[in-house]
Amino acid sequence: MSYTMSTTVKMPFPATVTAVRDALAEQGFGVLTEIDLQATLKTKLDVDIAPQVILGACRPPLAYAALLADPAVGALLPCNVVVRSISESTTTVDALDPDVMVTLAGGDTLREVATEAKQRLAAVLDALQHPLADPQTTSREQ
Repeated sequence: MSYTMSTTVKMPFPATVTAVRDALAEQGFGVLTEIDLQATLKTKLDVDIAPQVILGACRPPLAYAALLADPAVGALLPCNVVVRSISESTTTVDALDPDVMVTLAGGDTLREVATEAKQRLAAVLDALQHPLADPQTTSREQ
């Protein structure tokens, strides 16, 4: 079983991070944390990696339902979404597959929460593949 849901898009890293945040918001997720792995590893280990961030996304109704079903499941929250640069024009987005939560914790209620979370995260990834045209961006490019 794969532990992530992924998509690769033909967009530069900064634009992808913005698009991911917007798509998460459209699905009712807020970003609680952001870890800049490139900066952190440079500071702590003096190593260079391509731009990469971890967004700790949370949809409060889903988090609450999961916690009601199993208070210890908080160790598996929030839903982590990783945005990583592959090249100047290509970025990959990986989201932790919510089915992993069910595999680790079990329970019918958690399965329902994971199913909804997975549908919403799939919609986020799909939105990245099918962005709505921004009239301002389109007019600037012409």
